[in-house]
Amino acid sequence: MPARRNSSEGGHSARTRYAQELALLRSEKGISLRALGDAVRADHTHLSNMEHGKALGSSDLVRELDRYYGTTHLVVLWEAAAHDLSRFREQYQTYMTLESEALALHQYAPSLMPGLLQTEAYARALLQAAGPVDEDTLADDVAARMARQDLLGRADQPEFRAVLDEAVLRRPLTDPKEWQAQLAHLIQVADRPNVTIYVVPSSLGLHGLTNTDTMFLWLPDGRMVAYVETGYSGQLVEDARDVDRLRRSYDHLRDIALSPRESGDMITQYMEEAPCEPPR
Repeated sequence: MPARRNSSEGGHSARTRYAQELALLRSEKGISLRALGDAVRADHTHLSNMEHGKALGSSDLVRELDRYYGTTHLVVLWEAAAHDLSRFREQYQTYMTLESEALALHQYAPSLMPGLLQTEAYARALLQAAGPVDEDTLADDVAARMARQDLLGRADQPEFRAVLDEAVLRRPLTDPKEWQAQLAHLIQVADRPNVTIYVVPSSLGLHGLTNTDTMFLWLPDGRMVAYVETGYSGQLVEDARDVDRLRRSYDHLRDIALSPRESGDMITQYMEEAPCEPPR
C-alpha cells in the first residue's frame, strides 16, 4: 500500500494538495486518464479536471479511486478540499468560518430547505436552478454544501434550531422520489439530540421575517451575529441593535410555530401525500 503523504506539507491550499496527489498517484501507477476512467467508471475529462484543480469529484468517485490505488487518504484530502473556503467570496468566507465555530445556530427558512438540512439531490437541483453552471463547478458546489453539514455531527454537537415556513414543504423537487427522500431526511435529522425543527403554518399570515432567510450564530466569545440572505445576496449583521431586532422577530415565529412533535407530524403528512410518480 502506498505510504500516506503528509497533507500539510508545503504552503499550498487543500484543493491544490488534493489535485497534486491525484496526479502523482496516477503517474506512479503509470496509467493513462482513459484507462483510469475505465477502471473507476468515470469520464477521463472529469478526472483530468480533478488533477488540474478544476473539479473535486464526488465522494463516491474519490472512494473508488482510493480502492483502485490501494490508499485511504484521498477521501481525507477530498474532505479538506471541500471545506476549503478560498473559492468563495470574502464575505461568505467570513460567514462560513463563523458557522464552523458557532456553539449554537438558529435559522428561519421562508421558502427553501436550509443548507444544513438538504440532501445531495436537493442541493444539486437548487444550485442548478440558480443559473447555468458547468458540471464540474456544480459538483464542487454540492460537495462544499454537503461538507458544511459535518458540523451537526461534531463531538461537541452545536445546537441547531430550524424554523421552517410551511412554504418550504410545499415546494417539492421535480423527482417525487428525491422529494420523499428529502422529507425523510428532514425527519431523520430532527431525531438528533442537538437538532430541533419547527414549522410555521402558512395560515398564520405575514410576520417580521416573511421574505428573509436568517441565521443566528452564538460564538465562543459570547457574541451573537446574524446572516440574512436572499436569492441574490447575503449580508452578515454584527451590530447588536440590528441583531436584536431580527432576534425578536425570530422569537415571535418560534412562539407561534407548531411544536417539534406537531411539526414532525406535518412533515410526515407531506411525505405520505407526495406523489410516487412525476407528473406527465
